[in-house]
Amino acid sequence: MPTIHYISADGTRTDLSADVGTSVMQAALVRGLTGINGDCGGACQCATCHVFIDEPWASMLPPRDDMEDAMLDSSAAPRRETSRLSCCINMTAELDGIVVHLPASQV
Repeated sequence: MPTIHYISADGTRTDLSADVGTSVMQAALVRGLTGINGDCGGACQCATCHVFIDEPWASMLPPRDDMEDAMLDSSAAPRRETSRLSCCINMTAELDGIVVHLPASQV
């Protein structure tokens, strides 16, 4: 099972295992991790699962589609080059160890 390293805005690190195919958002919500809301349930409709992905992981992800790109414009935290919606990142064996930073606020 791949591991996701979540880093909260205050620097606290939480390591969670996720099944291949599970989104970074789903893995956080199932375990009750604070900092990812996922209000739309993963439909790419709310931007409350906005995260910042560390390099080199960000380069390993598929490009944002138009919907994800548009939703990031409405996120509570200003977007960065490595901003993604965690509902759009599905875990693979190659993403084992991915580092995901959570913004200070999702709303």
